[in-house]
Amino acid sequence: MKDKNIKVNMWIKHMNQSDAMAYNMDYVATSTTPDFGILNKTYQNTGMRYAKIKTAIENNQCESPNCVLELEQLRVLESAPKKSLDFIANVMAQLNVTDDPNYDICQNSAYTVANQIMNKKPGFGRNEGYNVVVNLLPNGSQEIIFIGPFFETPLKINSNTLQSLLNAGSNLVAETPDINKEMLALLTELGIMEAGSNNPETGQLTPQAKIAEEFILKLPDGNYDYEIVEIGEGKARNILKFDLDKIMRKIEPFINAEIAGLLSSEQEAVATWNVFLAQESGVEEDDQMVENAYAGHLTWDYEEVLPLSQDHKVVFEQHYKNYFYKNYLLQFTTNQLPRVTEDAAVFDLEPTEPQAQEQVKEQPAS
Repeated sequence: MKDKNIKVNMWIKHMNQSDAMAYNMDYVATSTTPDFGILNKTYQNTGMRYAKIKTAIENNQCESPNCVLELEQLRVLESAPKKSLDFIANVMAQLNVTDDPNYDICQNSAYTVANQIMNKKPGFGRNEGYNVVVNLLPNGSQEIIFIGPFFETPLKINSNTLQSLLNAGSNLVAETPDINKEMLALLTELGIMEAGSNNPETGQLTPQAKIAEEFILKLPDGNYDYEIVEIGEGKARNILKFDLDKIMRKIEPFINAEIAGLLSSEQEAVATWNVFLAQESGVEEDDQMVENAYAGHLTWDYEEVLPLSQDHKVVFEQHYKNYFYKNYLLQFTTNQLPRVTEDAAVFDLEPTEPQAQEQVKEQPAS
């Protein structure tokens, strides 16, 4: 089932991005029927039913004492149209998440298909075998049903159940937080950057941003403790060395707070794991892929891992910190040139002792 979800979600994503349907001449020549008239049959017989109940109440011909049941039925019918509109709006808000760029394609593909139907996408009309209806149920709730070729069984969503999930802070479809955006924002708040590294208007780091002086390693005499890096042809240059332990101690509370926030919505944490963290790929690697990296054999299945165990949370924390270090902190602590101008100049490497002796031997006799 997991593999099928991935294949269907990927196929739909590719179709939406490729405009391929516009070049399918058979499809272009066919008259499509994207409108389903979702509520047409929902209220087909409610007018007659409403009038019958209303008449029974007015004539005191109710079947229940004091017309209790009839009055409740009347209330349900009167509130049903607004409830239908609210219900459909909630369903569409949930399904629209499948359009997000970072959507976790390991989720149930039935929701992606339903979103195509509701948004009248090419290939998902009535003439292609799809349909969607809303039914009024005896208990006062409503249900929406999606059917069509991509559904193994009809997708049913109950209005009361959906509302209960939303009230509890859960969703049918998990959103994937944009942790790259969040990590960029976090980098400005850690207290490790030099004053003036943030753009006062946008709050974002400037291209000249750099780690504060207090996190750079120095010798006992106060001079910088450089790492010497060979650059070829007997040349070298100095590179700053950073106190990474001190940096990590400084940022640890901030990182932990971010992780705790993510884990407070466990379904979003699973999506974050599947899309960003599992493979420990980098931002540039993700950008070079046709799709966002997904977890492959490391995928966390929502039904299997929720609620998250402590072991899962620990692994999530480790991968989150590795991702942050690799993609955001490392660029400020690697290959950083000296801040003293004369120390930044390229210099000749001193020959090693064997080389020096060889040069002495080659000197001509005087």
